[in-house]
Amino acid sequence: MRLIVQRVRNAQVIIEAEVVGRVGTGFMILVGIGHDDTTEDAEFLARKTAGLRVFDDAEGKMNLSLADVGGACLAISQFTLYGDCKKGNRPSYVASAPPEVAEPLYEQYVDALRGHGVHVETGVFGGDMLVELANDGPVTLILESTGRTNA
Repeated sequence: MRLIVQRVRNAQVIIEAEVVGRVGTGFMILVGIGHDDTTEDAEFLARKTAGLRVFDDAEGKMNLSLADVGGACLAISQFTLYGDCKKGNRPSYVASAPPEVAEPLYEQYVDALRGHGVHVETGVFGGDMLVELANDGPVTLILESTGRTNA
């Protein structure tokens, strides 16, 4: 499982001119699911996301978590995170899990994040979405479950 986590001042997802998810301070998260991903990967990354200390404390050091700042998350499914651009100019997406595998794991990640006390808004799995955000910092991190430890 692969995540792109961006610290945001605000973010929203729009489908057919309608806002379907919106957050203020927090994270906008692109969620990619690969063939070998499991429920344990979803749980691990939810715990990791909730615990990230990337918000500024009183001294301006990135030392605070979502809970510390009252932040929320906007989680968007993103199969293109497993795009392979090594050959040619057209990415291959064969490493992305098929929708029938990916959607339940995406939902499990969202539910697990909520289980850590995080308010989570979402887009629509497989939908054609317009995502708008104000990246704060900018702070952008890549989190992967491959080779994970329980830390």
